[in-house]
Amino acid sequence: MIWLVTLLSCAGLIWAEQPLNHNEQNDRVIGGYDADRLMWRWQASLQYDSYNDGYFGHICGGTIIDAFYIMTAAHCILSKDSSKYRVVVGEYQLYKDEGTEQNINVESIIVHPEWNGDLGKGNDIALLKLADPVIGTNYVLLANLPYPEQTLDHDFTCYISGWGLIDYVGTPVEILQEAPISVVEHAVCSRHEVWGSLALKTMVCAGGDGVISGCQGDSGGPLNCYTDGAWRVHGVVSYGPAGMCNQYSKPTVFTRVSSFMDWMYSITGSRKV
Repeated sequence: MIWLVTLLSCAGLIWAEQPLNHNEQNDRVIGGYDADRLMWRWQASLQYDSYNDGYFGHICGGTIIDAFYIMTAAHCILSKDSSKYRVVVGEYQLYKDEGTEQNINVESIIVHPEWNGDLGKGNDIALLKLADPVIGTNYVLLANLPYPEQTLDHDFTCYISGWGLIDYVGTPVEILQEAPISVVEHAVCSRHEVWGSLALKTMVCAGGDGVISGCQGDSGGPLNCYTDGAWRVHGVVSYGPAGMCNQYSKPTVFTRVSSFMDWMYSITGSRKV
């Protein structure tokens, strides 16, 4: 799920170091190509029980930032009833049990206090407190985060990852996808012909080449950028254009993680970056 707008710590759980080398392919589509199994080990799947029947379906992505906390987008919160959600970490193929998954219930939901449902006002970020801690394995790592107020240069290459749709006709995806995506600085993203006043300095824009973008199902997931000697999650997928997700001059917009560090620290008590 990605909202579309029309122009408007546990023992053994460690932080990620530099991961494996990328296999950069050319067959890029909206959601990218199959990610390396061990690449984005801080990626989580946020799942929702729509009909109270015990079946949880993927709705959004998330990032492991603490043994007890998952970072996601505020607009992914469809209900304040935490029992309707679960988080799956160590996931790779959504519809296949590979023995690496940890299915964890959500204890409570903390939405940013200034989120009001208007994507153009920003603050599209939330934390999920887990009922049980994430256990560190070869398939699960804590994400590194940026430094407070850290920004990225124009055209800096990051990676978007998620289980979102891979084309405009709504083809579902099973295997975690990744794609390189270039940062669009605020001075460009806020131009009238791009996102105008909907692009705030508390957001990161990336893409807009008409090829690579986030799409429904990617919301809440990470923008992964290699900065200061480590992969760090600089963004949370927030919104994109209505209709086809990969529209030219309409970058995917992310909540800028570095703008919300103090708020997250006040909840998690952690200051690891």
